[in-house]
Amino acid sequence: QVQLVESGGGLVQAGGSLRLSCAASGGTFSSYAMAWFRQAPGKEREFVATIMWRGGTTYYADSVKGRFTISRDNAKNTAYLQMNSLKPEDTAVYYCAAGRAVVTTSALYDYWGQGTQVTVSS
Repeated sequence: QVQLVESGGGLVQAGGSLRLSCAASGGTFSSYAMAWFRQAPGKEREFVATIMWRGGTTYYADSVKGRFTISRDNAKNTAYLQMNSLKPEDTAVYYCAAGRAVVTTSALYDYWGQGTQVTVSS
């Protein structure tokens, strides 16, 4: 059983930056693909980014491509999401997830964190 804990969310002005962290425990972190999803009020959870087991290969939603960067440090059992040039439409609860495949479908991820709120003011 893998436990995931996100941190790093907060309130930021448009154009600013935040870095989210996702600390994993209880499993072999390096054997899982890691992903970030987000859910805004009244909307469905949507894919943001994912990264393969050993890093390297990454995929991004078109809405964040060029602004967000996903990374991981397997020695620290932690995944990150660096978010730059933030926009008000990036406001959401951000969740990290762990799974066996590098996919964009939330249902295919096995473990989820509790989420961290990101609010971008205009």
